[in-house]
Amino acid sequence: MTRALAVLTLLALLTVAVEATDDPHPLLAVALGTTYAAHSLVTFPWLARQPAPRRYWLTAGHVCLQLPLGVLLFGAAHAGVGATLLLLVLVAQCVLLLPLPAAAAVTLVVPLVHLGMGWADFARNALGLLGAAVFTAVVTALLQQAQRARAELAEANELLRGYAAQAGELATTRERNRLARDIHDGLGHHLTVVQMQVQAARAVLPTDPARADEVLAKAQSQASEALAEVRRSVATLRAPVSRPPLRVALETLTGEAAAAGLPATLEVSGPERPLPEETEESLFRSAQEGLTNVRKHAGATCARVTLVYGGDGTVRLAVRDDGRGIPDTPGDRPTFGLLGVRERAARVGGRVTVGPCGGAGTELLVEVPG
Repeated sequence: MTRALAVLTLLALLTVAVEATDDPHPLLAVALGTTYAAHSLVTFPWLARQPAPRRYWLTAGHVCLQLPLGVLLFGAAHAGVGATLLLLVLVAQCVLLLPLPAAAAVTLVVPLVHLGMGWADFARNALGLLGAAVFTAVVTALLQQAQRARAELAEANELLRGYAAQAGELATTRERNRLARDIHDGLGHHLTVVQMQVQAARAVLPTDPARADEVLAKAQSQASEALAEVRRSVATLRAPVSRPPLRVALETLTGEAAAAGLPATLEVSGPERPLPEETEESLFRSAQEGLTNVRKHAGATCARVTLVYGGDGTVRLAVRDDGRGIPDTPGDRPTFGLLGVRERAARVGGRVTVGPCGGAGTELLVEVPG
């Protein structure tokens, strides 16, 4: 807008100079026009940079100086087109610098430059200049509004780009955490079973080679399961993988635990109902992590997995053992596996509690809506 008004001011000044060539005394109109234009070109950019309260008072002084100068120019130029254009530039400046009521007042005052004429000529010419001034004010206000809208749109686009970048980073972090949980809960579980079976085979190898061979065969099967788990995890990056029903998956899980030397049982109560895939995944991984921790840390002789479909709209999965319980060591940090269990449960709106189970042992309890 500043550059556009500067160009219009220079064109108006050129028009004043051209029109003055037909006047016997052209220097007065050219001098007044040059003074008016120079003051406008220098002052307007400076006023536009001032803060709002101070800008209003300074603009009022600018108008009080330019209006009398414009009246003198209007008379010296014999109401020419150039002088009229310079007055319209002042109207546009007031719309950009002043509140709307003040700009409207200046717009109404500008046509009074015709007061020296007779009433008929004054009415005709003043109405014409008033129409031109109102048109200039309206167009300037619309352009100013469009300029503000473009600035707000550019700012909104910048914010959206920032939000998109944050969303991308968040999605990447979530996917990284999901892969870490899958590797820990899946591959870690199977490798723990393989480790325990190999240990059991080494223990009986000198006295019972046949039993050792049987245990090693199960370890080999678990290794194959671990490889399949890795392949499933990789496949989820390309397409969803169908899983067996939750009861079947838990039966397989407890069977693997029993084969690894930890007697484990599964109890299911309540009317079974379909659950969202993410909820079933959370419950299955929780049971997997619970049994893995029992084998690695609890020193238990047995474990029990219970799945309860509650009538209150919740599903509860518990992993209980008869081991040594949770050590009372202050400052212990939760393991990565337990952290993954909590994250999975939180994603489906559930919660996790870990505590003592009866007289001995530990209970991992996961409650999720479903």
